Amino acid sequence: MPFIPGQNIVVRETDDSHWALVEPITYQGNTDTWTIEPGFKTDFASVPRPLVWLIPRYGRYTKAAILHDFLWSTHAVSRADANGVFRRAMRELGVPFVRRWIMWGAVGLASTVKDPGGELRPGILHVVGLFAVVLPSLAFVAVPFVVVSFWLLLDFVVETLAYPLAWLSNRFKPAGRRTRVNRPQLLWKLS
Repeated sequence: MPFIPGQNIVVRETDDSHWALVEPITYQGNTDTWTIEPGFKTDFASVPRPLVWLIPRYGRYTKAAILHDFLWSTHAVSRADANGVFRRAMRELGVPFVRRWIMWGAVGLASTVKDPGGELRPGILHVVGLFAVVLPSLAFVAVPFVVVSFWLLLDFVVETLAYPLAWLSNRFKPAGRRTRVNRPQLLWKLS
């Protein structure tokens, strides 16, 4: 049995990119059961901004992403096992084959890069498996990734050039009519 049926994801926003569970969700693995209690903070799926057109931060896989965040943050299982549970949970939630393997490959590669000498030190078969998934995925997303990244950078440059003008024009308004002028930020990740 995967996630307990009938459980909805109920969250409250804690900041621009994180949410806290309001109601618990429970996942039943082969041998373990994990309940993610209210108050647990998540960023849903950690997807770089240039790729959210392909894999939004939430979708059919949201419960699996929250479970993965929970398993990583609590060390309930090894990180390699958490990545495997993530892929299995996505399959049980009905995430299509290619999308779940792309997400699993990205999580596996990112975690190996973040902790190269740690518990995720990959064996040769694991590395071959990751590259068998990641390389075709890269070929698929490379051009849109570069194009979206360019436009995000261009947007930041335009916002940065416009900011002093907006700030200055705001200073000339009467005190009661001034509004907040937000500084531009180049956000690579939404989290």
